[in-house]
Amino acid sequence: MKRAIFTVVIMSTLVFLTSCETKVKVQKEKDSNTIENKIPKSINNPTTKVVLASEVDWSYLNPKRKDKAPMAGTLWGDRKGTEATGFLLKPKDGFSSPPHIHNVSYRGIVISGLIHNDDPAAANMWMPSGSFWTQPKGHVHITSAKGVNTIAYIEIEKGPYLVLPKEEKFDSGERPVNVDKSNIVWLDASEVKWIDKAGASIAFIWGEPKTNQLNGSLIKLPAGFNGKIYTKGETFGAVVVKGAPEFLGTENKTLETGSYLSSKGEALHNISTKEEVVFYVRTNGEYNILSK
Repeated sequence: MKRAIFTVVIMSTLVFLTSCETKVKVQKEKDSNTIENKIPKSINNPTTKVVLASEVDWSYLNPKRKDKAPMAGTLWGDRKGTEATGFLLKPKDGFSSPPHIHNVSYRGIVISGLIHNDDPAAANMWMPSGSFWTQPKGHVHITSAKGVNTIAYIEIEKGPYLVLPKEEKFDSGERPVNVDKSNIVWLDASEVKWIDKAGASIAFIWGEPKTNQLNGSLIKLPAGFNGKIYTKGETFGAVVVKGAPEFLGTENKTLETGSYLSSKGEALHNISTKEEVVFYVRTNGEYNILSK
């Protein structure tokens, strides 16, 4: 009887120890699969570049109209060339363009002020900061602005970017999109594997984010965030839509709204915030956001 009890005790102990070892092993596997453990501590030969909004050179968007046209400041690329380009658009308060078309399609993000972009006969739909729109090539439209410091970010995939008369309209097969900031859908760490529990969130606004094709998204970082954005995409560009984050590098820089952060290939972008910050991101790969 005593021997049977002793055997039961030994078996129970072995089962308990085995269970503990299994739990430890599973926990180690979970720990090794966390975002932080997948990201390097540093990157050799970083390719990160920063363009501050205050460093941008401004010129007339449509030189033929001179001061009747908005100002434009290139952040990357060359809107007069054939390459993909991103630039800032700065219309005056009360600006309203004549009906016109473009030879290329573009995407836009409102940074400050209010923008209306639609068919000439459409009622005004003023889009505030954080709103997104697309304008198909060949479609007749007008663009209007309200606010003393209205700025938008404009992006094309192929240049040159030209303003042409409405008489040259054509149907590209594309259709315009206007998304007010109130209709942006934000996802947090419980829904997106790319971010840890740092309070950050992501909104996917165009393209397929799980492929190596170009796609666009918004990143929202909370006040007091201190962490990293890790990217491996061959193309990565981020424009500050809201706030003034600190970029922590060999030389710390404050990225005022409209500033541009970019990299090619594997890169770590160290960011800290005092207030809520929103980035617009154009990339051809996944990225990760984690706190330190």
